Amino acid sequence: MSLHDVVGHEEVRRNLARSRLTGSLPSSLLFHGPRGVGKQRLALWTAQLQLCEAPSEGGPCGACRPCRMAASIEHPDLHLYLPLPRPRGVSGNRLGDALEAARADALEELRARPLRPSHTDDVRGLYLDTIQSLRRRAHVRPTMAPLQIFIVTDAELLVPQESSPEAANALLKLLEEPPADTQLILTSSEPGRLLPTVRSRTVPQHMAPLPEEKVTSFLMSEAGLPDEEARRVASLSQGSIGRALGFVPDGDGPAPLDVLRLQALDLVEVALRDRGSGRFSAALSFPPAGARGMLDLFSFVEETLRDLAAVATGAEAEVLGKDLLSRLRGIATRSGVEAGLLSSTLPVLEDAREMARGNVNPQLIVSDLVGRLHRMLRPGSVMEGET
Repeated sequence: MSLHDVVGHEEVRRNLARSRLTGSLPSSLLFHGPRGVGKQRLALWTAQLQLCEAPSEGGPCGACRPCRMAASIEHPDLHLYLPLPRPRGVSGNRLGDALEAARADALEELRARPLRPSHTDDVRGLYLDTIQSLRRRAHVRPTMAPLQIFIVTDAELLVPQESSPEAANALLKLLEEPPADTQLILTSSEPGRLLPTVRSRTVPQHMAPLPEEKVTSFLMSEAGLPDEEARRVASLSQGSIGRALGFVPDGDGPAPLDVLRLQALDLVEVALRDRGSGRFSAALSFPPAGARGMLDLFSFVEETLRDLAAVATGAEAEVLGKDLLSRLRGIATRSGVEAGLLSSTLPVLEDAREMARGNVNPQLIVSDLVGRLHRMLRPGSVMEGET
C-alpha cells in the first residue's frame, strides 16, 4: 500500500524540491513542529524526492520504480527508525535483534495502516542498540541508489531512554562524521529536548499547523468521515491530522483523546473544589506504573486550564473545547478562579511532565499535581489530608 499524499506544507516542499534540483539539500535535516502535523510523512516525501529518477520543482515524479518503492517504504536504501516499546524479557546481546524484529513489524503495520493517531499509550523509546544498528548500516554502501537515507522519528525520545543520553550520543557520532553517501532526517515535536550538539548539526525546518479546512477535507477523503463528524474532529485538531485521528472513535468505544480530555477536565475540577476533596481518589484512579504514557494527559490539563481562563475573562470564542463549554462555565462560576492565576500554572505542569518522563509512580504525580494546582488556584482553601 502506498502512503497517502502529503497534506499542506507547500512552501516547505517547494524549497526542498529546489534544493534537490540544485544539489544543495543538506545532508542532515530536522523537521520540527506539533505532534501529528505531518513531519514523518514529509520526511518520507523528502526521501522519495532524493531517490526519484526524475524530480522536478513539484517534487518526486511518483512514477519511476524508486518512487514507487519509496512510497510503500520498501526501497532498500530508505531506512525508517521509529520509537518502539522495549521488548519484554530481552536483554544483553539479544536486545538488538529483538528491537530490529520489532522495527520490521512496526514498518509492516505502517504499510498496512498508514493512517494512525499520533497519540499512543505505549511507553516507547529509541534505544542505544537501535542507533548502533543504524550506524552500522550507514557504513555499508547503498544497494540501488547513490545514497542511503535514514529517518529517525520522534528524535526527542533518544534522550530519556533509561535517563541516559547514550543513544543520542551514538547518533551524534554519525552526525559528526557522516559517510558521503548518507542523508539523515530527524523529526521532533520537542526539539528543545534534543542534545544541543545534535540540534547544531542539523538544518531545522519548522512545520506549522495545517489550516482547519485542510484537516476537514483530509478526514473526509482519506479517513471516510462524514462532513459533520469531520468538521467536529477538525475543530479539535489544532491543525494536526495525527491529533484529529485521535478524536475518531475506535469501534464502539469513545475516541482515545476524548477520554483523555475528559479525564483532564475531571482533574482540574477536583483541584478547584472548595476543600479540594477527591484528590486521593483521583490519584488512585491511575495505575501505579506507566507514567511515560501520561504526557498527552498533561497537555490536555494545560488546554483545559487555558480554556477555563478564556471563560473566566469572557473570551469564550477562544475556547478550544467548545463542546465542553457548559461544563467549563459551571466550574468557573463555582470556583470563582481568577484568570491570572490560571495562566501561572505552566511550571506546575512542566514539573508533572518531568516526573512522568522520569517514570515516577503516576499516582504520586497526579496527587502532587492536583494538590499544587489547588494551593495555587484556591489560596487559603484547605485540601483533603492537609491541616
